[in-house]
Amino acid sequence: MRTPGAPENLNQRFTKACLAIAALFLLSATVQAGPADELVAKGNVYYEKLDAQEALKYYLPAEKLEPKNVRLLVRISREYRHLMSDASKTEEKLRLGGIAVDYAKRAAALGPNDPEAQLAVAISYGKLQPLESTKEKLETSRIIKSEADKAIKLDPRSDLAWHVLGRWNMGYAEITGVKRALAELAYGKLPATTYQDAAKCFEKAIELKPDRLMHYVELGLVYSHMGRTADARRVITKGLAMKETEKDDPEAKHRGKEELAKLR
Repeated sequence: MRTPGAPENLNQRFTKACLAIAALFLLSATVQAGPADELVAKGNVYYEKLDAQEALKYYLPAEKLEPKNVRLLVRISREYRHLMSDASKTEEKLRLGGIAVDYAKRAAALGPNDPEAQLAVAISYGKLQPLESTKEKLETSRIIKSEADKAIKLDPRSDLAWHVLGRWNMGYAEITGVKRALAELAYGKLPATTYQDAAKCFEKAIELKPDRLMHYVELGLVYSHMGRTADARRVITKGLAMKETEKDDPEAKHRGKEELAKLR
């Protein structure tokens, strides 16, 4: 024990300094990890389990604490899209899809330079498209293209943005002949895209994220339309052999199996 008035030795001073630094780190962690962060972390556990209902039980209270948290709004939009996929009635799908769009638009407005926020708008509108009228589809397709382009400009390595752009190109490439002529007569000039344009987007998505199975399935569908039957079989088969890890994987595999059956 040090006697009163005696100078501290080097080891004592070093120990005190270390304790002071540790205390500062603990204080900093406490300040940064607030209630909202804790709620988001708990919600993320259920997101990993693809349990949207439970994830939202934590994300929504977190939103009340941090209503301008861009990434949190993106997460909430995603979970509503997942609920939309699980819903059986069209009215419920439309309601949940509308909520997903609203959250995505809020995120995009708050984070104009956040690629995930811009992409959330494109994906959310894309989920609604199968339920829309032709006129609505054409209107939302413009938004999808615009937001996907923004996301790629902000993050050229976003495989999902390239995937969305591939789906957009494929959608318009499928409109041909009389169907295109009638659509243009009613709604004006349509974008001129090709299956080759779509294929390039999906090939880029695979290059960036080779373990995402839906890229392979969509590329296979495009190859099938292009008459590249052997390539279509190859990439679809590869996608079907991959492990399901995402919400849309079962649907993607279903589409892939249907297309593969036609090619045999």
